[in-house]
Amino acid sequence: MPILSTRPLLLAAVLASAGCAPSPESAGTPQPSGADPGAAKAAVATDVHAESEAPTLAFSETPPGIALAAVPGTELRRDFTRTYLALDGWKLFAAPGSTGSPLAALVLDGSNEVTAAELRVGRSDDAGAVADCLTPPAEATGPADTVDIGGVSFTYFPVGDAAMSHYVSADSYRAVQHGRCYAIDLVVAGTRPEVYDPPRTPPFSTEDARDKLAAALKAVRWVE
Repeated sequence: MPILSTRPLLLAAVLASAGCAPSPESAGTPQPSGADPGAAKAAVATDVHAESEAPTLAFSETPPGIALAAVPGTELRRDFTRTYLALDGWKLFAAPGSTGSPLAALVLDGSNEVTAAELRVGRSDDAGAVADCLTPPAEATGPADTVDIGGVSFTYFPVGDAAMSHYVSADSYRAVQHGRCYAIDLVVAGTRPEVYDPPRTPPFSTEDARDKLAAALKAVRWVE
């Protein structure tokens, strides 16, 4: 479900890709794949606590708070800093001056400078961030909706931006819980493989990445 904006890229460099210089012929916004725009949102409509046994938690805040169950095919990271991504804010497209903390990320195995995908969870206790928590940013590419994640109501909206050979798109979820703003972003970012010499092979397709991230969203838990 790549949802890409045609506005100029607001991020200085979506990818820090060494040796990647886009040619004039390859420059341009990636085209939508035609994936169902509601697929990721619909995937969370199921009961995330349907498992009969308590899952192994890969990450958990001190209660009360949020937790993530272990997800095969992903690597748990406690930061949003990657050598191949310049997206390290506590949430995607955070407003200037917005303060918060990265909590955890489930990074899809194989992610690299060509195509990267991860589920990110960030949190802010700042009063301003909490007040604006449910307001979609200017980079929203579709209408907001409401979904349930683990018994907590989240505001959902797709976001994206692209320029030249780079792109980033995501399904974003925001909720106020325990007086905090929680941000969950299912991020897919990359570079058109043909800008490399020789052309690179992506580690996975954007459609496959979105499907796996939507499934990983079921790993979200709330601990009281």
